[in-house]
Amino acid sequence: MKNPDCQRDKLINLGPETLADTLLDLGAHSDDAAAVVERITSSPKENQKRFKSKMAGLKRQRKFIDWRGAAGFARRLEELLADLRAGVKQPQTGVELVAAFFECDSSVFERCDDSNGAVGDVFRFDARQLFIHYASQVDDKEWLCQLLLKLYEHDDYGVRGELLGSASGFLPADSLRSLAEIMWKRAEQENETETNSWYFSQWLYGVKTLARQLKDAPLFEKAALTSAPNKPLAVCIDIAEVYLESGDAARALSILEDAPKDNPHFENDRDALLLAAYKKLGSNKKAAETAWRIFRRHRGAANLDTLLVVVGEEKRQWIVDQQVQEVHSAERLDYASARFLAEVGQTDEAETYILDRADQLNGDLYELLVPLAKRMEESQCLLGATAVYRALLESILARALSRYYHHGVRYLKKLDALAPRVSDWRNLAPHNVYKASLLEAHARKKSFWAKYGD
Repeated sequence: MKNPDCQRDKLINLGPETLADTLLDLGAHSDDAAAVVERITSSPKENQKRFKSKMAGLKRQRKFIDWRGAAGFARRLEELLADLRAGVKQPQTGVELVAAFFECDSSVFERCDDSNGAVGDVFRFDARQLFIHYASQVDDKEWLCQLLLKLYEHDDYGVRGELLGSASGFLPADSLRSLAEIMWKRAEQENETETNSWYFSQWLYGVKTLARQLKDAPLFEKAALTSAPNKPLAVCIDIAEVYLESGDAARALSILEDAPKDNPHFENDRDALLLAAYKKLGSNKKAAETAWRIFRRHRGAANLDTLLVVVGEEKRQWIVDQQVQEVHSAERLDYASARFLAEVGQTDEAETYILDRADQLNGDLYELLVPLAKRMEESQCLLGATAVYRALLESILARALSRYYHHGVRYLKKLDALAPRVSDWRNLAPHNVYKASLLEAHARKKSFWAKYGD
């Protein structure tokens, strides 16, 4: 990769005329480049005017944008915000205009397919950062609070709440607390007129969001338990996490130990917080028990490192040797176990483990198998890599979907390249035998063999 500082120096040395001509040429061939050229050559007043014009057009447009055009639409929204940043220096005006952009969320999301999240990310990241940029410079915090309340009240698409979640970046603690009090009162008013409003209350969620930023764990707990008085495990985990963030590990531990233990979906989250609480309180024995529980539930290099922090790095080899024995003792193939052996440097053991269970490899699970094959190949475990690539290839041929044949061709050519480097095939058929049987079994897939021949 070229050094950007070196490239910058070279561009400077080209001189202004060359750079100007190049930018104009780029602008003639790219709408994105043309927008940049227009922005950097316009005055702040012109950039602000262009922003307002584009905003008006955004509200008027009705043509639906499908998922294929969503990325381009997101780029246009980014350019619109760039015009705003280049055109507005007065903080309060900037806040008002970014708020106006957020208020266009219905016009945006109702006419585009944002399946990949690109458009939403413009609101959640670009617009949010620009709002913080301006709002942090505004002196009238009461005005900011009222504007934030207005935006949050009509957060129908889940993007305005990002501003509330970043409020500590532009509001002092007393303003955050005032906002929380207002939201609590609104939640109470809502509860007087609507059934089950506590459970679904947007305002209570807002209180929790602000309480977390204030590191006010009791306020967070009060809001959380008001909306979920039966104390489900997920809510207890959230409360304990805020107490930990606030520095009260003892209260976090008490909540976690009293929480229901009947929901396996949250076991990892609960144990991660328990481990953090035990470590902060100096309960080494309990911390070790919890770290072992996490590691045994999900055997992996990261969880091994977490365990070793508690029990001591000097036990690494003993633990790895123990795990190697446990992995080999299981009859069923477990991809996580194979990955673990490779991650901790036991690549030969991983290869043996795979070869002993080669008939269990499921090539349909390509998201698991492709990284495993690459790791085997990089570690010079050629037979292990061969077994995995064969499973991937056979899966593609068995499904007989021609749009995937190019992947199968790549795997077969990979096998061709690995074969001359294998001296002992052990329990696998030699490559020439395997390839002959493959050709016989799939002789009718002429398009595959044509691609392979090409």
